[in-house]
Amino acid sequence: MPILDRNTLEFFSRSPEQTRRVGMRLGTILKRGDVIGLEGDLGSGKTTLVQGVAAGWGTLDNVSSPTFILINQYHRPDGSWLYHLDAYRLGSPDEADELDLELIRENGPMVIEWADQIKTVLPEDRLWIRLWWMDDEQRGMRISGSGERAAEMLASLRQLIFGVT
Repeated sequence: MPILDRNTLEFFSRSPEQTRRVGMRLGTILKRGDVIGLEGDLGSGKTTLVQGVAAGWGTLDNVSSPTFILINQYHRPDGSWLYHLDAYRLGSPDEADELDLELIRENGPMVIEWADQIKTVLPEDRLWIRLWWMDDEQRGMRISGSGERAAEMLASLRQLIFGVT
């Protein structure tokens, strides 16, 4: 259970199911306006993590990578929306800015795959998750945050995942 510091958690997922469970725990704490940036190579588990986030957040919608659509929206029975953006095909951070990310954030939490490609237009207060491939079943995860809300989410995740404060 490596906990590097107050602003960073690092650990290993031993299976896609475990990656989804981490995402489910994260999904339970999301609020409108939260931004989660995902970084990692193809096959590192980003979409698998988002499937868990969406389930934990409370949607019954099918979750898939929005690579060709750019943004998927998932809803809950209470009328709330979760936004899932894939920045892989964006040519520049300016293209992401044209999507009016601020307006999207006003309507719900946002999870962004390939967020490193548009980092300059994302809010400073965000959670950042770097995933990496270790072998067919295992993935590494490093969760870090900057800002007050990100610190709250990290503290909650520390408790939910590891049972420590």
